[in-house]
Amino acid sequence: MISSFLEQSSAVYHEWRTIILVFAAVLGSLLAGGLLRFVLERLARRLHPVRHAWGHGLLAGASVPAQMLVWVLGIALAGQILLSESDRAFARDSLLAHGLAPIRDVGVILVVMWLLLRAVNRIQDNLLLRARERGRELDPTAADAIGKLTKASIVITAILMMMQALGFSIAGLLAFGGMGGIAVGFAAQSLVANLLGGLTIFASRPFKVGEYIIIPGTDLMGGVEHIGWRATRLIGFDCKPFYVPNAMFNTQPVINHTRMTSRRIMEDIHIRYADIDAVPAIVADVRDMLRRHPGVKHDFFAFNFSSCGTFSLKLSLYAFTVSTDYNDYMDTQEDVLLKIADIIRRHGARMTGPVSTVEMPQLQAPARAPDGPEAGGTLPPMPPPLPSAG
Repeated sequence: MISSFLEQSSAVYHEWRTIILVFAAVLGSLLAGGLLRFVLERLARRLHPVRHAWGHGLLAGASVPAQMLVWVLGIALAGQILLSESDRAFARDSLLAHGLAPIRDVGVILVVMWLLLRAVNRIQDNLLLRARERGRELDPTAADAIGKLTKASIVITAILMMMQALGFSIAGLLAFGGMGGIAVGFAAQSLVANLLGGLTIFASRPFKVGEYIIIPGTDLMGGVEHIGWRATRLIGFDCKPFYVPNAMFNTQPVINHTRMTSRRIMEDIHIRYADIDAVPAIVADVRDMLRRHPGVKHDFFAFNFSSCGTFSLKLSLYAFTVSTDYNDYMDTQEDVLLKIADIIRRHGARMTGPVSTVEMPQLQAPARAPDGPEAGGTLPPMPPPLPSAG
């Protein structure tokens, strides 16, 4: 009985051998892929993203692509089994026989490229997190530039490998790229200029993400949100984003408002001409006040009687604040100006603006004549009679 059962099982196996092997290959790849993903995720959770930035990033980024890689290899194995179990004519002439190996290679390259790109993103995030926790300032612009260059290298390498797997000659492609690059450069000058502008920003770093920039001669000013290969995204005071082509930064000057070391106070104060005698004392007291003010830089400041204006005497203030925060700057400027006004008032002087003074001689009222001839006065002469109309 056992022997008959074995013979029947053997007959069924030989009859359904191809389907059984293909099913086993697919099912095995599904189970193996799930198990590999589970193991990699458990290992990634055991590693701290700060202390083990590289290992955690690699394992966390590789979990899903590794599962997909096992599935691709399992499906390729199932296709190979199907070809080996078929007749030789079918295995030699079918589309599956000619395309299985290139498709498998392309699939493997795509999955490995996906794995490396995910790993680069996770490692970049871990390094930024480690820098913040250790109190160090890691330039996000530089990190983003290095990450983009690394990912671009991975993608270009993967494309070349896939084209070689599909039967294209890399040497011929490179030669064609050298000749066609000139034509592409002429046809896409603006695109190339923007790409070069992006590389210039990443290399020289005139600004970075989070800083506030101004482009003189234009209405473009705002905080940098993102630096791309083609354009840089800024956010204005009205919270509206706008995009500046990177080529503009190669030809236009850029003011980095965030990197200033101090803010400037520059004001003209006018007092009356009548207070000319109080000017030396006012200037001396204001300089002493600036020298002792905690919000003003003491390495350089100036307060002088600068000129005699058309309407008043002009005193010029030129100083720099310690803080670059706008609110602190406004508070310091307000306090300095109020103190200067108080000093001018204490010296008996007054601040003034453009006024005009007109001096007129004092008019004397004529003596009043007595009323009537009995008072000894004389009557005013009568006007001459008007000529008659006839």
